[in-house]
This record gives sequence, structure tokens and C-alpha cells, in this order.
Amino acid sequence: MEGKEPIRCMALSFLLSCSQKEAVGLFKEDIVMNQVIETILQHRSIRRFEDRPLTDEQIRTIVECAQAASTSSYVQAYSIIGVKDPEKKRKLAELAGNQSYVERNGHFFVFCADFHRHELIGELEGKDVLPSLESTEKFMVALIDTALAAQNAAIAAESMGLGICYIGGLRNNLPEVCQLLNIPKRVIPLFGLAVGYPAQTPDPKPRLPFEHVYHEDEYNQDRARFLEQLQRYNETISAYYEQRTNGRRRDTWTGQMADTLSRQVRMYMKEFVEGKGFNLR
Repeated sequence: MEGKEPIRCMALSFLLSCSQKEAVGLFKEDIVMNQVIETILQHRSIRRFEDRPLTDEQIRTIVECAQAASTSSYVQAYSIIGVKDPEKKRKLAELAGNQSYVERNGHFFVFCADFHRHELIGELEGKDVLPSLESTEKFMVALIDTALAAQNAAIAAESMGLGICYIGGLRNNLPEVCQLLNIPKRVIPLFGLAVGYPAQTPDPKPRLPFEHVYHEDEYNQDRARFLEQLQRYNETISAYYEQRTNGRRRDTWTGQMADTLSRQVRMYMKEFVEGKGFNLR
């Protein structure tokens, strides 16, 4: 207990410097809630933005925060394309399934897995790096690096009071996206990130129960336990949709997932990835 006292003292000092509104919910058992944690836990996707562009300073800060993310072996296997051209944004919105918020936002980022620069590094240093760059392992490294960078960018944007929405719909038509954005071989646009000033305040969607996601020491394969947790989660999600839509929807999460996973979409992806120079061996 004695080790917890300094934490409590720091927390009390922090509380004294907060307004009443800021102080609400700062304690979660023995964890001192801070602005970073609050920002993360309040995440929600924003699909309506004010007609107000981000400043160059905001854009730079978001990108620099993305670059501060962890990266495998310092490889930094990603690039970020900022799209300002209204016509290109309009075309990207169309390619992504006519999602209007791809076109209408404060700024649109496209996050790309990128080993193009590393191919150039091989030429610069006189070493044969292509067998490594073409491997499944390096492809996974690029995917992970890009996702980590993007999530840093998202949290940075939200910490500024901005809203964000990931756009996986770009993968509906990747050849056209690559042509539009002049993307070379060994670079794959994975998703977009719409950022801007929110024009809506939706409630955060409830996530899976902690005990369903977190396993300790080994993966828990208790089927009955899993099904019971999913059923309880379905009840939570149904109540969420019922409240959000004034009773017009009572979706369950398992129903949504079954519908989503039963549809075959983007089945061209393996051929596209291999055509980009990732042989996945």
C-alpha cells in the first residue's frame, strides 16, 4: 500500500489544478486518468466534418507524430500522401465506394506500405536486397509499421480536438488509386485517414469485453465461455443501436460479422500485392 501513496498524492495535486468537469472520471481504480487515456477511450469515427481545412502546422504535427511510432528494426516502411487537390479527393471518394467524407474533410491522408525507398537503398549501397523485400515477412513488417504510424496520427489528431475516420474502401480499387496518386512499385496504399473538425458527436461504439480480448499466460479456448461472452456483447450492441436509432435498429455484433465475412470482397488482392513486387514467399 505504501508504494501507492506517491501516485495518489500526485493525482490529488493534479485534481486541484483541474476544473470539476476535467476531474470527473480521472480515477480508474489506482490508475490516474490523463488526457492521453481519455482521448483514446473517447475515440469515435467522424463522418461529417466542418468545411475548414487543416493548417500546414497541424498537418506537419500529425505526420511527425506518425513518424514517432515504433518501427520494426528502424525500417520505417511507410509513406504518407496528403491529398489536397479537390478533384483527386472527389475521385478517391468515388473509388472508395462514394463515401462523401473522403472528399469533404479538413485533410485526407493516404497511408502506404513502402519498400520503394529500400530498393533504392540497395542500389545506393550495392547490396542485393530484393529477395528480402519480396518476402512475406517484409510485407508484414510494412503493414505493421504503416498501421502503427497511422494510429499515432489518429491519436495526435484527436488530441487536437479533431475527428478522424479510417477509409479501408480505398482497397476496393487499388490499381486506380495507384494511378491517380502516381504510386510506384513496392508501394501499396493500405487505407485513408480523413481528418477534420467534427460536425457531429456520435457516441463511441462499445468494444468487446475485456475478458474476451485479454488472455493471460495462454489462449483461453473455453468455447462455452466464449459463446456466453458473445451473447452478452450482442445484448450490449443491440441496446446501443436501439438507443442510437430511436428503436429502428437492433443489430447484433455476431450478426454483423457473419454478414460481413460471408461476402467475398477484394478477391484480387493477392495478385495485386504480388504485382507490386511482394512475392509472399
